[in-house]
Amino acid sequence: MQSWGRKSLWLALSASWLLLVLLGVSPFLRLAVPPRPGPGAPQGWPRWLDAGLLQSFSQPEELLEDVPQLQAPRGESCQWGACFDTSKCGSDGLKVFVYPVAGPISETHRKILASVEGSRYHTRSAAEACLLLLLPGPHEHSPVPPQWNGGRNHLVLTLHPAPCPRTFQLGQAMVAEASPTVDTFRPGFDVALPLLPEAHPLRAGAPGQLRQHSPHPRAALLALASERGRWRMAGANSSACSWDGRCEQDLGGEPSQPVDTLPSATFCLIPGHRSDAWRFLQALQAGCVPVLLSPRWELPFSERIDWTKATITVDERQPRQVLAALQEMPLARVLSLRQQTQFLWAAYFSSVEKVVHTTLEILQARILGASAQPWLLWNSPPGALLALPTFSTHPQDFPFYHLQQGSSPEGRFSALIWVEAPGQPPLKLIEAVAASQHCAQILILWSSERPSPPRWPETAVPLTVLDGRGKASDRFFPYSAISTDAILSLDPHSSLSTSEVDFAFGVWQSFPERMVGFVTRSHFWDEARGSWGYTAETANEFSMVLTTAAFYHRYYHTLFTRSLPKALRSLADGSPACVDVLMNFLVAAVTKLPPIKVPQAKQHHEAAPRAPAGPGSGPESQPPARDCIDQLAAEFGHMPLVTSRLRLDPVLFKDPVSVQRKKYRSLEGR
Repeated sequence: MQSWGRKSLWLALSASWLLLVLLGVSPFLRLAVPPRPGPGAPQGWPRWLDAGLLQSFSQPEELLEDVPQLQAPRGESCQWGACFDTSKCGSDGLKVFVYPVAGPISETHRKILASVEGSRYHTRSAAEACLLLLLPGPHEHSPVPPQWNGGRNHLVLTLHPAPCPRTFQLGQAMVAEASPTVDTFRPGFDVALPLLPEAHPLRAGAPGQLRQHSPHPRAALLALASERGRWRMAGANSSACSWDGRCEQDLGGEPSQPVDTLPSATFCLIPGHRSDAWRFLQALQAGCVPVLLSPRWELPFSERIDWTKATITVDERQPRQVLAALQEMPLARVLSLRQQTQFLWAAYFSSVEKVVHTTLEILQARILGASAQPWLLWNSPPGALLALPTFSTHPQDFPFYHLQQGSSPEGRFSALIWVEAPGQPPLKLIEAVAASQHCAQILILWSSERPSPPRWPETAVPLTVLDGRGKASDRFFPYSAISTDAILSLDPHSSLSTSEVDFAFGVWQSFPERMVGFVTRSHFWDEARGSWGYTAETANEFSMVLTTAAFYHRYYHTLFTRSLPKALRSLADGSPACVDVLMNFLVAAVTKLPPIKVPQAKQHHEAAPRAPAGPGSGPESQPPARDCIDQLAAEFGHMPLVTSRLRLDPVLFKDPVSVQRKKYRSLEGR
């Protein structure tokens, strides 16, 4: 009887189980075993339960925008290799043609055109170009370009948040726009630009505003971007600063031009909405480290710029944790971040010209592929715009990166003697230079109308005669015959001893990015005339060295020829007095540093003749010289020359000790 009761209970339980299965309640059993994701499935926020029973957590893409964004019709699957034909670029690399615009154009449009036409990539022939640039105009109905071809090898560029032309599909065209949203931006194909104000300058631009890299004890820790262009401040002792702008103090009334209001704080909190992207450049210029609160827009030039060295990205949902982390950040890290903001601002964002040229350099880097500039050249001074890939893509070949690379320049130099006027060969100069233990070769650049002498003196180093073109800019051409990093630039009237050459070269090896010379000049601002001038009077201060006797890196020949606008080189050719000034302008603009003066024996200094057309050669040369320096400053957009009082002398120079203890004894006759 008892056995029968157990069997009945077992049958009842089995029937109940079968009934549950038939009624479809079995899904509850899946709660205990979450389904495994299939191979290659995206790993988003966790789904602990079945979607039919409990609402899942939001996926990351659902948190990127508060409101839906209007997307321009684009080829969503476009990638660089699929939608851009690099074979059209050939061996010359990037060539850019800009579609002409009928009718009046805006000021921004004019600046973009001037920047593209001033670049080394511009061509006026659409047949030669491998990139066709389209600048959307202010009109809603823009015609389809004649060579559109579905947008292939086209770039649509706009520096301001304006809608793309809606009369045709973008198709395979690249888009370079200001602060694109992360959901419309195609990495590796589109180009993210900064959001520029309408009054952004064409070239040069305002310098960075940071004067003290280390935070002042009483300076504001935080600047929070609030409404109507204001920055609200919070001190270092603030326990919290809410993201809605309620902080300790306000900067005051609303400025007439919000972009002119620069924050004065260590960190700048910038909301993640696209409408706040214009504050990003304000923070960079001010040297205020941008703290991005869950940004929904792509950072400018993120394809090449390492923004982790200049910005901080945080979660806007954790305000107190963010504030605590900023307060405890080591000063060395703060210093590094602030320095990088100033470098990036000056290298890529301070003018429309730099923004446009950076865009073109990124496209050129894509075309070059593996032979493009490495990451270091983009993220270390002086930047990719001034480290030309046509010269090299190895950092150790440039004069700027020896410290980062732990290397040093080679211990040999090439002497380049520029002979313009007919006369006797500079035999004594050749003999003195050839006797230097560091001299590798002597190059005679013969630019005179008369033929060069058939025979030259025999020297311990190779001597080669190069044919010039009779132009003053010849002396700064990147001749393939120059085999060393260092160049000693001379003219036939220079008077130097072997000891002077050896010591000057030793100084240059310690400062390979700077010019090291013997004869100096100074620039000054003439208040009475309202213009720049310079003087050859002997003084403690100087800002230029004459290239009639100076050491510098051979890379500056490449920059002079390949980077400077043709108008500047033509100015130097038309006025030989401008050649020295232009080269000093170029090196100072790249390095932000002054040249270095080294001593010269008195008899050599007095023997050096003064060319009547040279800079600072006397009162009679002041009018053309003043015009020259003013024109150069106008073309550069600012005055790049830096004043210095530094002169480097040998150890024991002029000391009252035995001459036998001194290495450079001939310099004592100064």
